[in-house]
Amino acid sequence: MSSGNAPRASTQRGGYNKPSSRASVTDLSPSQRLTSLLDGSPLKPIQRWLWVLSTGGTLLDGFVIFVLGVAMPLIIAEFRLTPDVVGLIGASLVFGAVFGAGFGGPMADRLGRKKLMVVDMIIIAAGAATSALANGFPMLFIGQLLVGVGVGIDFPASSSYVSEVLPKRSRARMMVATIACQSVGMLLAAVITLVLLKNVHSAQTWRLFLATESVIAVLFFLLRLSEPDSAHWLMTQGRCAQAAQAFIRIMPEQREAVLQITGNAGNGGSAISIRPPRQPGIGILFSRAYRARTVLVAVPWFLMDIATYGVGLFTPIILGAIDVSGKRGDVIARDFADAKGSAAIDLFLLLGFLVGIWAVPRFGRIRMQTLGFASMAFGMLLLMVAVHLSNSPAGSGHIAFVFAGFILFNLSMNAGPNSTTFTLAPILFPTELRATASGFAAGVAKIGATLGVFVLPILKGRFGVPAVLGMMAAVSLLGLAVTLIFGREDTEQL
Repeated sequence: MSSGNAPRASTQRGGYNKPSSRASVTDLSPSQRLTSLLDGSPLKPIQRWLWVLSTGGTLLDGFVIFVLGVAMPLIIAEFRLTPDVVGLIGASLVFGAVFGAGFGGPMADRLGRKKLMVVDMIIIAAGAATSALANGFPMLFIGQLLVGVGVGIDFPASSSYVSEVLPKRSRARMMVATIACQSVGMLLAAVITLVLLKNVHSAQTWRLFLATESVIAVLFFLLRLSEPDSAHWLMTQGRCAQAAQAFIRIMPEQREAVLQITGNAGNGGSAISIRPPRQPGIGILFSRAYRARTVLVAVPWFLMDIATYGVGLFTPIILGAIDVSGKRGDVIARDFADAKGSAAIDLFLLLGFLVGIWAVPRFGRIRMQTLGFASMAFGMLLLMVAVHLSNSPAGSGHIAFVFAGFILFNLSMNAGPNSTTFTLAPILFPTELRATASGFAAGVAKIGATLGVFVLPILKGRFGVPAVLGMMAAVSLLGLAVTLIFGREDTEQL
């Protein structure tokens, strides 16, 4: 959909709006001409590899959520933590992401995508190692805070990078695939935690869970050292020679054209030369031109993350509270049973993302986001029915409602809002604002996640599981309303 108040195109830099089809090649800026070369090329193996490298943050995001959820019962048993402290540990992870995203977005626009994508993996590895060696609440809090900071930095840096190295025909699909790796991370964590729980019968197993996060982060750090920076970002900084080399690595067959375009730009020979821009600052997101878009990219993500992190982090605990397995035993046996149930449910997170990869490019971001929020609310209502049945004398049928509710929630969340909210800011904002907008949206989202993981255990402890489920239904309906009101702002920026 187009918007009557969409921001006007920049006269000095490509990226604000798609140029008119009637414009001649000489009317285009060097950045727009390079974008045309990129968009006209097929998806190449090197672009697929760069996409793989960009998935580290989203993969680890899902991984750490699942791992902490499975580790929490063992941590609670070892350190005898109260519900308030449990909420603080979960909140530290996402509160760190608030700071990381808010800081990482502007820094990625200022320093470049690659630098931030390398540094964030070091931060995640350090935080995970600190958590694994924790001797109590303070070290756990600090370690998870650092992990959250690293994940938060990666979201705006990697989403901007992916949008800038892929051709237009593959961009929407591959960006949804990037956030889909969140569920891949959850399933990988499920496999690792189940193997460890089954073979290492120790109350200290949770330390191994957390240590695996560090290993994965170090691997991505080493692999990312060889990737080129975003050529689009380099062009906005006036670093034409480096931009040329980055483009040539992706499009070697266009070497002569790239060198001609960037050479003319660097020598001031093009009609519209490139000058390093003055950083506009985060305040521009609230200007008249961008205000409605900022609401669209930030508020639904905020509301979705309350549900995503809250339900995702506490799925094993919610399953235990509803007593799905019916098993009794020590804390490790119960944790193993709940982890298996959680892993089975989380398979539908991946299925939802696969649906999103197919559906979002075909039906549009706003339609899928609207449908997803509505279905999430209905899934929570099914879980409320399950809780009611489990407390009644004839409650044997509640298990079907439990799995139906969780499956519908996870499937529709990932086919809809979890696929679309991640992709909106990189699509709706130009290169020089892309990471700043993505970082702001992700930071606001992580505030919602912090609220969810801190409030939910307290809410559950004081009012029970139905209050948690009611809160999730309410935020889903609010997300639906905001999407319907501001969805007209969904117009692509190059």
